[in-house]
Amino acid sequence: MHKLSYRIWFIALSILLFLSLIVSIRVGAVSISYEHIFRFLGNLLKGRPGESLEERLFLQIRLPRVLLCAFTGAALSVSGVLMQALFRNPIVEPGLVGTSSGAALGAAFVFVMGHSFTGSWVDALGPFLLPVFAFLGGGLATLIVYRLSNVFGKVNVNTLLLAGIAVNALAAGGTGFFSYIARDPQARSIVFWNLGTLSGADWTNTAMVGVVTVLGTSIALRYGRSLNALLLGETEAGFLGVRTSRLKTRILLLNTGMVAVATSVVGVIGFVGLIVPHMLRLSKTSDNRFLIAGSALLGAVLLNIADMLARIIVAPSEFPIGVITAFAGAPVFLFLLIRAGRKQQKGGFYA
Repeated sequence: MHKLSYRIWFIALSILLFLSLIVSIRVGAVSISYEHIFRFLGNLLKGRPGESLEERLFLQIRLPRVLLCAFTGAALSVSGVLMQALFRNPIVEPGLVGTSSGAALGAAFVFVMGHSFTGSWVDALGPFLLPVFAFLGGGLATLIVYRLSNVFGKVNVNTLLLAGIAVNALAAGGTGFFSYIARDPQARSIVFWNLGTLSGADWTNTAMVGVVTVLGTSIALRYGRSLNALLLGETEAGFLGVRTSRLKTRILLLNTGMVAVATSVVGVIGFVGLIVPHMLRLSKTSDNRFLIAGSALLGAVLLNIADMLARIIVAPSEFPIGVITAFAGAPVFLFLLIRAGRKQQKGGFYA
């Protein structure tokens, strides 16, 4: 694709993101008119927010929720691009290396054992307890997968995939154990968190995920050329001056940070990192510099659309957003899997 085409894509996606954010702010159990939305935004920019109930709903609930949703969609989508480029496989998903399932295990531990583990510190640690343990769980799972695949001083992709499957199974078993011993309210919290939820959005969580997403995407763009070279193969990339071992380590760490922080706040939301990069590849390009930036924008748009559906389907209640992304993503995954199998039979490969 030409640079002009990139600019057109980015402008179109940016406009689409802005429109999706405005519409998403309006939708919910309480509808906010577009006139009021722009007036509230103006008051916020002037530093003079009002005290009406509708404006407080906008500032304290609706606005941080849609921004958190956008940052989460961007983080998961960029992580999908990184993993697919690293493995040179379009059916790889960010949760492959155990980050999401490890974070879910950490959250389940907090739901069931939080009070007995922290004792009198539970009130002081309250807002940070779940994100911290989910982050530690996701990071530990990813570290185990990486160590298992790096036994001989070199990361082997096939071993990494197998280790990821095993660690995901162990983490899922641990989460199931905590669900089994939990009381009914705790079990419901674990189930709902595992299905993904944005209902706990606030400005603290939004700022945390936003900072990590923006920094992570900026860093990922620096590795765009190296990831493009890696599409040719590790040996060929080495001839082009790419230190493949160092690149793998840094991409895995970057993926872990972005996915773990997002997952620690909103729960497990699958298939976003699979669908978004593939949709952009339909533009007939595999340039990772375009895919990283474009996926950040498109991922934010699509997850906001999914969140709107989650609030509309069973209004005024909320439908788990992870169920919506699973229904949309599973058919795409099967389609890609079948197409990849056919390409292998023909002797080709997907890059």
